[in-house]
Order: sequence, then structure tokens, then C-alpha cells
Amino acid sequence: MRTFDVGLVSSCLGTHKLSSGIITGRTHHHWGGSDTAQGTLFSVLKAYLGLPIYQCRQVYGNNVTTNVMSGDHNVPDPHIVTETYHLDDYDKDSTLATSNSTCRFLVQTTANDNHDRRHRGLFLDMANGRRWVHLNAQDKNILNMFSYTCAFSGAALQGGARQVVNIDMALGAIKMGQRNHELLPRNVEGVARFLNHDIWKSWGKLRKLGPYDIIVVDPPSYQKGSFVAKKDYPKLIRRLPDLLAPPSSPEQVSRTSQVLLCLNAPELGMSFLQEAVAEAAPQLQFVKQIENPLSFPAIDPERALKVLLYELRQ
Repeated sequence: MRTFDVGLVSSCLGTHKLSSGIITGRTHHHWGGSDTAQGTLFSVLKAYLGLPIYQCRQVYGNNVTTNVMSGDHNVPDPHIVTETYHLDDYDKDSTLATSNSTCRFLVQTTANDNHDRRHRGLFLDMANGRRWVHLNAQDKNILNMFSYTCAFSGAALQGGARQVVNIDMALGAIKMGQRNHELLPRNVEGVARFLNHDIWKSWGKLRKLGPYDIIVVDPPSYQKGSFVAKKDYPKLIRRLPDLLAPPSSPEQVSRTSQVLLCLNAPELGMSFLQEAVAEAAPQLQFVKQIENPLSFPAIDPERALKVLLYELRQ
């Protein structure tokens, strides 16, 4: 198997690095060129790389299809994606000692009867969020809420996290997350926890496993009976400070507890999250927005994925 850097192609299509193919993903984004231009580009990629090209496209609502755009389908399913985290100059405050690290994840390249057609196992546009967690995880106790296939957890453990607690009510996702952790070079027994629970009924359990230095919140935008962002996100935010490790006193080694809030709901802009935090958890202070990868350009940033970093006030 060979690996490659899709480079400029990535900025056009929204691609990710695989060992024997290219998978392109488009959710709430649209191809800007004609179908003829797209087909020509796919043909050039196939001829140049000698690899098949897949496209995951959201057509209507949650109806997601995967098509072989060029080449033959000969990639094993599930497939392994390799994600590389580079330590750049602006990450000099990171606790990570090494300059480069990689993490491997399982993805479903095609839909089948045994896997939800909406989910592939990895959200490619969240790469910079995973990178931030990886670079700031050293010796931290981390809570990964709505963990899905636990990709944040893998990135954190590769970054030296002391413990990661993953919680998601979807058993299939948790099981795939456990398989993802088997790909890690580090022994995660007793370090990674996998809770197949309803978050709303698990606050006592989560408190016992805390307090946490970092909490990652990456919920579905609309999952009836489980989580509806507009209604439930403010209620969730209100409870987060109780799960965080208290700020360090001036006499102690500096420690700041942080929260990564993620939202992929086109109908809810960034102000929705900011106002929810200001009202429900004013002790959380905005730090910065984690920018989306260049491979996922947004026509309207307010409708794209939003990842906001907060910290607990001293």
C-alpha cells in the first residue's frame, strides 16, 4: 500500500489521506465547477495516482451516498485513514514533546446493510479539532462527550493523555471506537474508558471519573429523542463547569481547564454557542475558534462546522 499527500487537490475536493485511495467528503458544501470539470479532475487523479476515488455526498437531508467516482473499488472496508499532526511555530506552548505524530482511524468507504449510511466512522472536517486535542493532551484527564467512534480519544492518547472517558449511546459507534484504539501503538487498557450510556442519565458516573482538564463536546445537531442542539446545547453547557477541574491557585503549578464546543448545524451560527455560554456558564471564557481545514472551504462560515475553545476562569 502507498500513502500520498493530496496537496492542492484537497483544497478543491475536501479529501483525506488513505493508504490505497482517495475519499472526498461534502456535507453542507457544494462543488463549484461543472460535472464535466469534476469528471476531468477525477480522471486526471486516477491516471496520476493510480488509485480509486470515492465521494461521500449528502444529497437530501441525511441521505448520504458513496460513489466510486473513478477507478475500481478495491479498497478494503473498513479502511484505515492516517492523520498526521504537525507541531507548528504557533504551537510552541503545546505540552507535546515531539514535532510530528500520526493517528490511524477506521472508515467505512462504502455503505452496506450493516452500517448506517449516514456515518463513515470519521468526520474529516474535524481534523484540526483532533489536532488541537492531540497537542494539548499531555497528562490530562479528558472527557469525550458524544464520542461517536472515539477519534478525539485516539488523538488525545497519542498526545499523552492520562485518561480519556468516551461516552456515546450508540453501541455500534463505541465498538468501532474500541477497534480504533486497537490501532494505537500505546496500551490503552485502564486508560481509555468506553461508556455506552445516555449522557443525560450519566452525570453521577461522569463526575466520579472526573474532574476533567479538557471536555470535548461534539453532539449531533438534531437527533430526535437524544439531542437537539437548539434546545439541548444550552442545558448541556450549564452543567459543564461542575465536571471541570478547578483552576490552579497562584501557589500551584498553572493549570487551566478547557472545553472544546463543536457545532455542525447550518441553521445555527457561531453566536448561538457564544450566547449560550454567556448565559448558561459565564465562568467559561472564550479563547479562540479552531479553524476548519483548508480542504473544507465554506461558502458561508456561519453555516459550516464551528469549533470554539473556552477555558474556566481563574
